[in-house]
Amino acid sequence: MAGHSKWSQIKHKKAAQDAKRGKIFTKLIKEITVAARLGGGDPAGNPRLRTAIEAAKAANMPKNNIERAIKKGTGELEGVAYEEVTYEGYGPGGVAVLVEAITDNRQRTVAEVRHIFAKRGGNMGEPGSVAWIFEKKGLILVDKSKVDEETIMEAALEAGAEDIKDGESVWEVETAPEALNEVKEALKAGGIEIQSAEISMIPQNVIKVEDEDQAKKLLALMGALEENDDVQNVYANFDIPDHILEKVA
Repeated sequence: MAGHSKWSQIKHKKAAQDAKRGKIFTKLIKEITVAARLGGGDPAGNPRLRTAIEAAKAANMPKNNIERAIKKGTGELEGVAYEEVTYEGYGPGGVAVLVEAITDNRQRTVAEVRHIFAKRGGNMGEPGSVAWIFEKKGLILVDKSKVDEETIMEAALEAGAEDIKDGESVWEVETAPEALNEVKEALKAGGIEIQSAEISMIPQNVIKVEDEDQAKKLLALMGALEENDDVQNVYANFDIPDHILEKVA
């Protein structure tokens, strides 16, 4: 299974822990604010905002926090001027890494991200150096033990999914970004339990990592980047086999 879905599974488990500590709220508020600013405050007509609100609800964020973040995005309430920035780089073994951040201070964020890359055995790249490897898609993960191949194939394709891949322990359902919510709701309506659903940057080619030490270093880099308060998402094109991942994750 490719790095995007492996990392999505790790993030999914980590998000549940972070939600308990309220740590994830800051990042969700930033995402809701920016989504509302760019696409308007009505989630019915703003898929990105709808996805962000669903993530906030899943993390048990109070309703008034969500509403306040939307109003800050639409300008109804005064708020911090956030901007979206993307950084590109390489991890151990030449793995491509794409970092999406939302910040109110570009200089601070780029310095922190560069420091994390250097400290964890990677390096920052020039704009465009790795972005071409990734394609924006909707990504839905479904536990393979909960549904068989024929059922997920039929349900997902009928709902408008573009592709279904076998990811060792999960089914990876890929959609067009704008179709993510529609496909997710169709699967849920069909009684299929969703492990996670997100807009993701899918690598078009991957680097297989079968060395435990390198895998450990890669996951440490990804984790350190994710821990940064300004970083929203981290993507990479590594492929770590499950048996190694279980040892080092």
